[in-house]
Amino acid sequence: MAILITFASKHGATQGVAERIAERLKLLGRVVDIQPINADANPVGYEAVVIGSAVYYGSWLKEATDYVRRHRESLAGRPVWLFSDGPLGSETSEGTGQPKEIAALQESIHPREHRVFAGALDRSKLSFIERTVTKAVHAPEGDFRDWTEIDAWATSIAHQLPLAKTAPIIS
Repeated sequence: MAILITFASKHGATQGVAERIAERLKLLGRVVDIQPINADANPVGYEAVVIGSAVYYGSWLKEATDYVRRHRESLAGRPVWLFSDGPLGSETSEGTGQPKEIAALQESIHPREHRVFAGALDRSKLSFIERTVTKAVHAPEGDFRDWTEIDAWATSIAHQLPLAKTAPIIS
């Protein structure tokens, strides 16, 4: 059986985190299926699920919360990990709060863990309104994702699942 990694990404930073988690899990012998959240992959056929969303204005993207609500019963019956991607610059060192929806999602599906990762901001990818808002709030531009932290988290996920169920035996 495989691990499903599904993600909601607006400008690509969260997709990059999901891809990095998938790469790490594959290096550790896991079978991984990575899908954008709008593909609406049914979690029933997977051993475990990792769900990630970009965070804007303190919230997960709507399509991510809708996915969890739509597949609540299936997700509650298997190991699930959640991640949020979004804080920028010094926000990450000052401690970041949980996205608004996380408490309700945790109550609904009981994930093993929720992790908040620093994000990335490339103003050239933003709409005029988004550029205006990021400028007004003095959001720093750059890539603040900590790949070592992301790799360590993916490794911890791999170690919580039995290897025999997710990797083929090579003789």
